[in-house]
Amino acid sequence: MQPSTPSCDPRVSIVVPAFNEEGNVEELCRRFAAMKTSAGFTFEVVVVDDGSVDRTAALLAALGANYDFLRVLTHSHNRGLTEALQTGFAAARGEIFVFYPADLQYLPEDIPAMIAKIDEGNDMVTGWKQGQYSKRFVSSVYNALSRRIFNLKVHDLNSVKAFRREVVEGMFLRRDWHRYLVAMAVQQGYRVDEVKMPLYPRHSGQSKFSGFWRIPVGVMDMLAVKSQMTLLKKPLLFFGVPGAILIIAAFIIGLVAVYLRFALNAGHRPLLYLVILLSVMGVSFFVLGFLAEALTAIKEELAGVRQAVQKLEADINGRKADVDEQNR
Repeated sequence: MQPSTPSCDPRVSIVVPAFNEEGNVEELCRRFAAMKTSAGFTFEVVVVDDGSVDRTAALLAALGANYDFLRVLTHSHNRGLTEALQTGFAAARGEIFVFYPADLQYLPEDIPAMIAKIDEGNDMVTGWKQGQYSKRFVSSVYNALSRRIFNLKVHDLNSVKAFRREVVEGMFLRRDWHRYLVAMAVQQGYRVDEVKMPLYPRHSGQSKFSGFWRIPVGVMDMLAVKSQMTLLKKPLLFFGVPGAILIIAAFIIGLVAVYLRFALNAGHRPLLYLVILLSVMGVSFFVLGFLAEALTAIKEELAGVRQAVQKLEADINGRKADVDEQNR
């Protein structure tokens, strides 16, 4: 359900995924209302209730009657942070998107600093956490690896972000890939900067991100994103070059084997086996390249379909909201 929204399109859409945040949403809305008078830009707050099983949905429905900037979208079950963000992005109307958590570890009054950086000409601005927080060591290692692998200059990938709408339009995001929005934006040629953001203790509830297994999963996701940026950017070139080298090597070694056999009458069976091995490997690399090209085409096609479906869902949610408002 979604309450009434301002008649004019806002400049900034603040997308807030919320899962079991009943202790935070009232204070969050109060702080956004306080920010409204001094922000210097029009904004909407798109809260995506990601299948909460507490009173989050009920509280948001009640809050919608008091705050005209608030829009609420609801998932029937928990889909994860990445899908919650995608739902919010599809429904957002602003030219600038802001990803902000609902736990109040970042405060709304710090958002204008990111928007100011966007106004300076940047396409994306990511926060750089300032202050004490748990899992600091793990976060430092993760960010150091990410900077090395993706050749990034910013300090913090897992923080709040502001970015122009076009940065995420058509961007392919699998589960948990929201962590790599900065890396994917840089890979696509967008200008990225950072701003220091104070980090505060969680206002209420427990963190949804904990457990040892998040570390190896995060590393595997990192490698998967990197492969998407390189291997699937030009897959035939990626596989074709080593395939061609192997086939050329097989041809040269084959010539050497023929010369030894017929000129010197000295056959070497291991050379024959090496020629066969290199030829098979070279052809296999070419086949992998063609298959990867086909998969890349399918991926791009599905990305377009996914974007259309998300826009359709957002339109349906908007129509439902209009009906609800008329019934009031």
